[in-house]
Amino acid sequence: MAETIGSEMCDKSAKVFVAGHRGLVGSAIVRKLEQSGYTNLVLRTHAELDLTRQSDVESFFSTEKPTYVILAAAKVGGIHANNTYPADFIAVNLQIQTNVIHSAYLHGVKKLLFLGSSCIYPKFAPQPIPESALLTGPLEPTNEWYAIAKIAGIKTCQAYRIQYKWDAISGMPTNLYGPNDNFHPQNSHVLPALMRRFHEAKVGGDEEVVVWGSGSPLREFLHVDDLADACVFLLEKYSGLEHVNIGSGQEVTIKELAELVKEVVGFEGKLGWDSTKPDGTPRKLMDSSKLASLGWTPKVSLRDGLLQTYEWYLENVCAADK
Repeated sequence: MAETIGSEMCDKSAKVFVAGHRGLVGSAIVRKLEQSGYTNLVLRTHAELDLTRQSDVESFFSTEKPTYVILAAAKVGGIHANNTYPADFIAVNLQIQTNVIHSAYLHGVKKLLFLGSSCIYPKFAPQPIPESALLTGPLEPTNEWYAIAKIAGIKTCQAYRIQYKWDAISGMPTNLYGPNDNFHPQNSHVLPALMRRFHEAKVGGDEEVVVWGSGSPLREFLHVDDLADACVFLLEKYSGLEHVNIGSGQEVTIKELAELVKEVVGFEGKLGWDSTKPDGTPRKLMDSSKLASLGWTPKVSLRDGLLQTYEWYLENVCAADK
């Protein structure tokens, strides 16, 4: 049933609404769409359109009538933010998703791509994590509020597909990095946090950078330009009920990652490990074989991606800090 609904995104002049176009993911998708020749992108800042306000979202869709929608807008944050503001993480994300998906359907959008996160999967999911692991066990408690909202988004897309025969699909990216990432000293993710620490140590002439844990956990990283490429690929080629994992398929230990970031930044000092601090999950890798079988593979190597990200960091974050 699901496979007969498909409407491939192929008209480059069709109106495409990218929700969340200023973030890490949304900005990369805009770059990719423009590079691919799409000429009619509809973009709104949060000040111009508050996606949590149902009447504003309905009015926007009624006026603009986009043909395609990419839902990359979300309230995101690390463990501390999720623990401190659980109501925000579940309510704001549910509001954004429900408003955009329902209005898109009502106003004749041909196809919608909803983007989630690898945190939707159970804490003790099999590794690598297949799409079928969804809802097979308890979530990681530290970000369950965000994860529950994202799971609801997947299920909303599936429900609209089943009931209305409407082409809503979902993609679940792995850990992302790249231009427009969050390099905040307190609440950034591991890769941008390492990059900032090594840069500040280099500038400050420090002798050593000490990183939490043993360095042994395995992680997967995908450059956000690869994610954007995969999103356009899915919009153009995929129509199905099940969500699709979007990963690099490449694992790296935190130790290997830290050494590579150290090299890219050019920090000449020592790298130390504080093994009294927690390591977190020993391994987290997504099974992206479904996407590979459709014909998509990543193109940006970790080293090249880090070099490009550091260049962006110097030109944007460091320049802004001065």
